[in-house]
Amino acid sequence: MLAMDQGVVEEWLSEFKTLPDSAIATYAASLKEKGSLIPALYKVIRENYSDLLEPVCHQLFEFYRSGVPQLQRFTLQFLPELLWSLLSASAARDPHTSGCIEALLLGIYNLEIVDKDGQSKILSFTVPSLSKPSVYHEPSAIGSIALTEGALANHGLSRVVYSGPHLQRETFTAQNRFEVLTFLLLCYNAALSYMTPTSLQSLCQLSSRVSICGYQRQQMRRYKGISTRLTVTSEFLVQLITGIHYALCNGEGELGSKALDDVLYRAQLELFPEALLVGNAIKSSLDSAALKSKEGGRGIQVEITPTASRISRNAVTSLSIRGHRWKRNETQEVSVDGDSTPGGVAVPEISVTGVSGERMVNGDSLRPRSDGRNHLDDSLGASPEVSTDSRGHDSGSRSQEVRRQKSVRRMVENEGSGSASAGRSQY
Repeated sequence: MLAMDQGVVEEWLSEFKTLPDSAIATYAASLKEKGSLIPALYKVIRENYSDLLEPVCHQLFEFYRSGVPQLQRFTLQFLPELLWSLLSASAARDPHTSGCIEALLLGIYNLEIVDKDGQSKILSFTVPSLSKPSVYHEPSAIGSIALTEGALANHGLSRVVYSGPHLQRETFTAQNRFEVLTFLLLCYNAALSYMTPTSLQSLCQLSSRVSICGYQRQQMRRYKGISTRLTVTSEFLVQLITGIHYALCNGEGELGSKALDDVLYRAQLELFPEALLVGNAIKSSLDSAALKSKEGGRGIQVEITPTASRISRNAVTSLSIRGHRWKRNETQEVSVDGDSTPGGVAVPEISVTGVSGERMVNGDSLRPRSDGRNHLDDSLGASPEVSTDSRGHDSGSRSQEVRRQKSVRRMVENEGSGSASAGRSQY
């Protein structure tokens, strides 16, 4: 480590200790302007035997414990490098060099699993529905979804997954190490949009190293780090893939692609279905034709949800149903005597069918005529005769036609009910 970098770190350590509480917010905003501080801190973390490692870890914990979001994000940006230092030290069986790093990571973990009142937090995650569009998919691209009764009942319902409560940890063991590290990566991924490019590069390097150490791919990459295989879990790899996905779309295409391939390589060897599912889904969505480079950043090409102007004109609405009903009545007009004529008015046929198949109208038996027609005027009495002249309909408006249909129906129904009541009284 150069003397200049060491001086920058020592100045940073002494500066924060002398700050009053009222000046912490201003100091947190000014950390972005210190361009030489972050590379110097990375060098301190990578040198396990540095004398500045312990005070740096202590100061980073003070940043996180202050509760200022900017100071907390400043600490989280070093999380991938801290995780690799811890895992490499544990693989080399040298716990003395990682004691301060363990204390820092356990302190962040214990602060995150409780709320402001000291109660255990329960995290909730909403699982998106495939029937609703998102930044990752469009329902039209998946295909037609059958509108069954169950699908309609579940439409609009969101599935919520809960995580927690988590137990407090005082030390790292072989059983709880990756449980704690997975939760810390979850906190890191929640602040991915605030991470610097250096932090994203460190995350990709962490993913590759953890995945290939001790395997044949390490020799192909000519990586001269530790050669001991690191035990990982499926949940830990899923959190790594989540961060890699963000790095892929934000300027780290080469490192991100290599890291994603390495994680999938390890997931195949370990037969982790969750990591394989998430990793292959991201890899298939990152087609070279769908990625567009924009000054180091990349975007995913998705279909835009259709607006009102793009909706088909053949959509079924209440207005179209009413229009179709009147159109049908105009094309299928029936005269009073039951014959279909091109100029008549549709009159409903009122009849009651008897047991023997004969029609019963007004309480009297009516047998079919020899000419094959059933006249309504014989059964209903003096029924109003409706003109069949098509010229009157051509010149008349649709509103007059509607009123005429309603009046005829009402008259026929009144006369039918009157005749029926008369028949019952005579009987």
